[in-house]
Amino acid sequence: MLLTNVMRFFLAHQIQPFIFQQAKDFLPDMNVPHFGLYVHIPFCKVLCPFCPYYKIHYEADTASSYLQALLREIDMVARKLFQSKKQQVTSLYFGGGSPALMIDDLHTIRNKINTHFEIEGNTGIELHPRDVRYDTAAKLADAGFDMVSIGIQSFDERLLSNLKRESIDADVIFASLRSNKFKAVDVDLIFGIPGQTEKDLQCDFIKAVELGATQISTYPFIDFSYADNSQKPQGHTKQKKLLSVLLETADKMNFTRTSVWTFGKKECPRYSSITRDCFLGFGPSATSLGKEAFKVNTFSVDEYIRGIEKNTIPTALKMQFTARTRKLYWLFWNCYNGTLYESEYAALFLSELKKDFSFWLQLGTITGLLQKTDFGWRLTDKGSYYFHWVEQEYTHQYIDKTWDTAMHNPWPEKLKLY
Repeated sequence: MLLTNVMRFFLAHQIQPFIFQQAKDFLPDMNVPHFGLYVHIPFCKVLCPFCPYYKIHYEADTASSYLQALLREIDMVARKLFQSKKQQVTSLYFGGGSPALMIDDLHTIRNKINTHFEIEGNTGIELHPRDVRYDTAAKLADAGFDMVSIGIQSFDERLLSNLKRESIDADVIFASLRSNKFKAVDVDLIFGIPGQTEKDLQCDFIKAVELGATQISTYPFIDFSYADNSQKPQGHTKQKKLLSVLLETADKMNFTRTSVWTFGKKECPRYSSITRDCFLGFGPSATSLGKEAFKVNTFSVDEYIRGIEKNTIPTALKMQFTARTRKLYWLFWNCYNGTLYESEYAALFLSELKKDFSFWLQLGTITGLLQKTDFGWRLTDKGSYYFHWVEQEYTHQYIDKTWDTAMHNPWPEKLKLY
């Protein structure tokens, strides 16, 4: 909490905590240069204990009711925000949960989205390896998906057992993905799994590359307060060694760092589902980031459906930004991306990045955390290492508390984040 308090005071110029307020039927102002779309499919056949995202056990009847509510939410949002005038958006991503459990409904959802939005960029989807069948990749390609991310976590059966995940036939899964020539195939790996060695992580990375991954996203094992983990993450010293192994192995395999925790194959497009300057989210637990506010949908499928049936936007919480905190939010997530583009900042805020954060950019450059470039700044390896710890603290103090509260109460009245 000390780090987030210090950052809030010095960077946001704010003594008081950040506050979420109850805000049913609220939508943010989306009069912004560009934005992306996110769709949450909240169903899994088995609930992995380490996974922090909102999901429930899959039942066909519930999924059918959810589909109808989701289609109505898309209509309602388009009508209220844009008077049903078709909007251009940069990208579309489906996450979960396990979206493949509704694979035969994806065409219907895409058609509804296409009624109101024109997708200029890529369309991606998160996949649980358990739910990838022989025809999954072909169905995804037919539904317009050109990028996939598969949550492998590890290829090692011992480490999968430590995560309470079953083993998989990776060769069959990736043969199917390769046959459909997706623009990007992202593989999620976890580092810091109890019992994981540097050699284990190196082998996982290399195997992902050999199987055809164009990008590898490596996330630290984080023990969320509400998760059901029987084991705890490895300590700072061990994680530091694992991070070093990732950098060395990525370089050896001709992959470059594309964010604090992701590595991409050179000349291949990047898969990214969350790092957008602005975005609209659909479904329970989905978030939206607009010009001046951030909002979170209810973390309950039942309450989500009931809200939609009453023609109410299922917003549970909203945070109204000050001009400074909105800019700081941009700065935080672009640091995660590893790049700070002055032109993008200027287009969104009609202001200069070097003017608004002059002291911090100079300090970061002097200390070797940032490097000046022709487009703005980029994080150095040193900067990425320290941001890794900042991101984990942010996750514990802000994301963990928000999601934990929302999972226990579908309509919280207020939430203070220190």
